[in-house]
Amino acid sequence: MAETSYNQFCPVAMAAEILGSRWTLVLVRELVVGSTRFNELRRGVPRMSPALLSKRLKDLEAAGIVSRVQVPGEPETFEYRLTKAGSDLRPVIEAVGAWGQRWIETETSLANLDPNLLMWDMRRRIDPKPMPRRRSTIQVMFKDQREAQRNWWLIVEPGKPVDLCWVDPGFDVDLYLSTDLRTMTEVWMGYTTFGKAREANKLVVTGSKQLEASLESWMCLSTFAKIGKLVA
Repeated sequence: MAETSYNQFCPVAMAAEILGSRWTLVLVRELVVGSTRFNELRRGVPRMSPALLSKRLKDLEAAGIVSRVQVPGEPETFEYRLTKAGSDLRPVIEAVGAWGQRWIETETSLANLDPNLLMWDMRRRIDPKPMPRRRSTIQVMFKDQREAQRNWWLIVEPGKPVDLCWVDPGFDVDLYLSTDLRTMTEVWMGYTTFGKAREANKLVVTGSKQLEASLESWMCLSTFAKIGKLVA
């Protein structure tokens, strides 16, 4: 898969030839957290071109890490699922992420703000169980972003996957979160808390008192947010 070979029999070198190509490890991250369809994977790697995504998926399939499976009843639709070899990469991805959370400086991470990636990550970490047993619509407003990326809607319905919209879905909004992209990312990554952001007037939450009171129970943070940083 890699453009050049290390020409070493060492398992680290051999694995790096498969996983070391640009975007490959990030793509595996998306597969590990549950994205299976091409468009889902695109939203998880928004800066990766569709052509390169397609190539990397073929490379992973050739390496025995991913299998391409037709969706029953949908002859033109395929899903990409991790094989046993691919599933064995879960602890590898988790370990790399934990290392990055501990050892990459905060400002270095915050130099890579991306509303698309943040909102897609937030979507899959929402826990509907503490929420009302009805449809709930949460609007996130990034006041510092251009119009096309300023407003996002999270739609949570019992028994359905959480939906993310960047075009107004037309539902009554139950809870509004008004903030800037950096603050929301800081909260999401565990660099600060909802409470501190609100005290500093960097995050304003309005709407349903029930959803507001239980915010920290249903809006789970990044998988790595609880890992303490060892650098500033």
